[in-house]
Amino acid sequence: MAYTIRRAEYFYAAVEDHPGEAYELLSQLAAQGVNLIAITALPTGTMRTQLTLFPVDAARMRNVAQQAGVALDGPHRALLVQGDDEIGVLARLHSKLHHANVDVYASTGVTDGRGGYGYIIYVRSEDFEKAAQALEV
Repeated sequence: MAYTIRRAEYFYAAVEDHPGEAYELLSQLAAQGVNLIAITALPTGTMRTQLTLFPVDAARMRNVAQQAGVALDGPHRALLVQGDDEIGVLARLHSKLHHANVDVYASTGVTDGRGGYGYIIYVRSEDFEKAAQALEV
């Protein structure tokens, strides 16, 4: 069971729900050297989408967004798990959090099709250090 867990900062950015809006934002960030380790997108109404952006360098992300006039909400903190996919690995992680009395209020996971996975764990800010300690981060 090989995996790594790290602290990750993320930002929310809202875009209009039109073709190309996310592309424009992501292109601006890439052109300025912002490297993302994860991203999610969810509708927040009939014509808005919320992007959750996990940059490698949060300070760079803030600077580039400010220069581009992009409003960001954050940084917020989450835990990013990456490792070898195996049955039960997420259950074991959640068991550790359960025993530490930490509530996971959201999560996102994906396998890479080659035996690896990535998993983002969102906990309340007041529980973040307790979660990090339970997962030995």
